[in-house]
Amino acid sequence: MSLQKFIVRTLLKLPDSILVKMSGGEPLAIDGRILDARCQLLAAQGARQPSMTTLDPVTARQVTSGGLKLLDDELSPGVEVRDITLPGPGGPLAARLYRPRGEAGPLPGMVFFHFGGCVIGDLDTCHVFCGMLAESARCAVLSVDYRLAPEHKFPAQVEDAIAAWRWAVDNADDLGFARGRIGVGGDSAGGNLSAVVAQAAKREGFTAPALQLLIYPVTDWAAKGGSMESCGNVYPLTAEIMDWFAGHYLNSASEMADPRVSPLNEADLSGLAPAIIVTAGFDPLRDQGAAYAEKLKSAGVSVTYRCEDSLPHAFTAMTGAIPAAKRACQKIAQDVEAALH
Repeated sequence: MSLQKFIVRTLLKLPDSILVKMSGGEPLAIDGRILDARCQLLAAQGARQPSMTTLDPVTARQVTSGGLKLLDDELSPGVEVRDITLPGPGGPLAARLYRPRGEAGPLPGMVFFHFGGCVIGDLDTCHVFCGMLAESARCAVLSVDYRLAPEHKFPAQVEDAIAAWRWAVDNADDLGFARGRIGVGGDSAGGNLSAVVAQAAKREGFTAPALQLLIYPVTDWAAKGGSMESCGNVYPLTAEIMDWFAGHYLNSASEMADPRVSPLNEADLSGLAPAIIVTAGFDPLRDQGAAYAEKLKSAGVSVTYRCEDSLPHAFTAMTGAIPAAKRACQKIAQDVEAALH
């Protein structure tokens, strides 16, 4: 463990009352929710750093990767990991396959896409969380490293996600996936891509996922007001950063109306896969995730919805430093296990 990581972990073990005092003296409350004290300290420290919007995408990727390593947990020794490559529409895509150690035979599967606004992130971004899913949900997880913007703008990410899903289904036997019990999932931009894959399966007629796992998903890139305003300046995702992501990801603002960008805009959601949707209380994306859950329910889709009220965006990458984040991720894994088993 690095010295910086040791200092951060030690600091975050202090009592809540001390952490709140170090963060400004009063608990942070928004929309009737109170932010976890450890997250509040991180937010206070993050506010002193330059915004991601002042960085170029390559630098932002490096800085974010370093920051996540301070907060994420270690991969469980109960998980086997294998790096693989799969064919993509723009060239080979790196991927990582996770399985609970010692489990033989086909397992329920999950094709997973990491967070990062379609601009930052890689296979390490959700490495530990994918391992948690594999071990706790007793499933095989294929994490896919899709192309990023601005080097590759929309619809490259959507095309990669659909291609990866279809390849995983076609190669289920080699991956150790149990056919008919394969879900698609992701967090933030990865949740967006997962929702788009589920819609595309219905629209284009290819094999549909057995489950959608959407963790604080982007469902409406044009969203304004509500949590986009009340949580618009909360660490680590702000409304300004969302605009920065969109500026790099999209070719023009008009693309925000496309359901392949904003799946909430799809008129008919009937017949889609059952969904687990989990949002975060201190997240500008909270309301659009909840809105998508309600629209799915209204269309007759089975939905399990929960808001982790005390947590911010990106909590899937905070399991080593924030106990509430680890508990939230364990609950998600339990939901996936119940759905796919």
